[in-house]
Amino acid sequence: MHLKAMNLSDGCQEYFCAERSISIYVILYVAAAAVSLLSVCGNLLVIISVSHFKQLHTPSNILILSLAVSDLLVGVFVMPLHLSWVIETSGPVMCSVFNFVNYQATSVSIHTVALIAVDRFLALSFPFFYSEKISPTVICRETLFDWLFLLFYNFTLLFINGNFTAMCPGKCVLIIDEVSFFIDLLVVFLVPCTFIIILYTHVFVIVKKHATAIRALQVHNSTSKNRVSDKSERKAAILLGILVFLFLLCLLPYYICSLVIPYSNPYFFFVRDVAGIFYLLNSTINPIIYALFFPWFQKSIKLIFTFKVFKKNSSLMNVM
Repeated sequence: MHLKAMNLSDGCQEYFCAERSISIYVILYVAAAAVSLLSVCGNLLVIISVSHFKQLHTPSNILILSLAVSDLLVGVFVMPLHLSWVIETSGPVMCSVFNFVNYQATSVSIHTVALIAVDRFLALSFPFFYSEKISPTVICRETLFDWLFLLFYNFTLLFINGNFTAMCPGKCVLIIDEVSFFIDLLVVFLVPCTFIIILYTHVFVIVKKHATAIRALQVHNSTSKNRVSDKSERKAAILLGILVFLFLLCLLPYYICSLVIPYSNPYFFFVRDVAGIFYLLNSTINPIIYALFFPWFQKSIKLIFTFKVFKKNSSLMNVM
């Protein structure tokens, strides 16, 4: 969740702290704890499922695992700190931790969703190339490279803008100059989202063509194995399309707020915080999507909650 460029002294001077009653504090903290806990538990279940069951070690699921890890970081670090920051003030150390983990986790989420779009595009457009060249090892390597690149990129971006040294007393203000802001906008938002939109447009065109072709093949008694395989690929594309659509739906309000509303506007902080919370909720929504639409995740949850995962050779169980 990357903030718009702002001046530190102006931010400190314009900050004000509204007094709240104890009952409001209790409601806000209970809601914050509930959302954070749901996000952490949901994403932990995804991580355990994909990591434990060997049948789920596929290129697409490796990307889902990467997304779940970044969402877990959001649930553990970013969400509680952000919600606490909205409710009241924060210290300089926690502010530095919040800014860095916030940048890392949210940028990894966006890049991972872009990689999911690339994965689905290759699987449907070039099935032979995909089956021969794109293995879980390749995806793991690419995912690790993306995490390390963004780790270096985000640390450098925050360091050169003084976010580890210059602090605003009583408020967590992010300092980003205009050049850094527009570079970050390109690297983290515009380029990945452009890839996501273009590739998923192609994916759904391909899905439509495949559906027409499958109906034609069924008339000519095509094999059951091919029908199941094609149906599986189409279903995966559609379900992951839902995930990507909701991701963009949660993401866009924050960046629209950052780009459109001037910092001098008295409602800037309020609108930004609301849009920020809406974006962070995506980390909670993703596991719910898996639970509703992914049968393998439903079966995995049952095996986890019934402690069958502790049995010998449980990793070889059929969850598909």
